[in-house]
Amino acid sequence: MTPKEKALDLVEQFSSVLMHDEVYEDSVMCALVAVNEVIEALHEHHWQNRLIIDFWKEVKHELEKL
Repeated sequence: MTPKEKALDLVEQFSSVLMHDEVYEDSVMCALVAVNEVIEALHEHHWQNRLIIDFWKEVKHELEKL
């Protein structure tokens, strides 16, 4: 899965949970929170997780473009 596909997947998952008018914007914000948590957790062993962290940073970038 590409970073863009993962970003859209996260937004879609949050959209299915949220039930109000600004679902898409809130879904993007929720996905950004989740991605930031993943990146923070991976940083504990950043030397082992460098490639994975790079992937999640790209996902974050794609979310920020939405």
